[in-house]
Amino acid sequence: MDSEELLAQLADIHLPEAISYWPPAPGWWVLAVLLLVATVLLARKYARYNRQQKICQYALSELEQCYVQYSHSDNSDTDQLQLRYLNAFNSVIRRVALVHYPQSNVASLAGTQWVDFIREKGDSSQMTEEIASALSYGRFQTKCNVDVDAMQLLGQRWINSLYQSNKGVKTNLEGQI
Repeated sequence: MDSEELLAQLADIHLPEAISYWPPAPGWWVLAVLLLVATVLLARKYARYNRQQKICQYALSELEQCYVQYSHSDNSDTDQLQLRYLNAFNSVIRRVALVHYPQSNVASLAGTQWVDFIREKGDSSQMTEEIASALSYGRFQTKCNVDVDAMQLLGQRWINSLYQSNKGVKTNLEGQI
């Protein structure tokens, strides 16, 4: 047998079947699940961030409404106006604290404990002794002498510091301000 006869006996080369795209390899399944989980987590984080921003804007607008009512009032009794503003300011700040710190006993705080809470939890760099005294005991006074502009700035910074910081504080986003 010569080499040509041997070559004639050989069968033609058969190529293997093409690799199919389905079902994918296990690594692709793992990657798809990881991408899906990451997408869901990012969407939830974005939704939580948007919700916090809306709550913050709502609280700031309520605080601004208190200030507008104070500044546009026709009443000439400034003590009465300041007391009314102080009570409205205190109400807004307390509701923000209740929403932001639902597990603490914010509702029962009064006097210096309330002021200490405000100082501890948010940006209170604008808090003066006059404002602290007004927040502690102002609602029980018949006359109130407080710088309303400084108090408004304190409220805005305090609310912004609660919602703009990422301290990992759990918030109750289901509550209303």
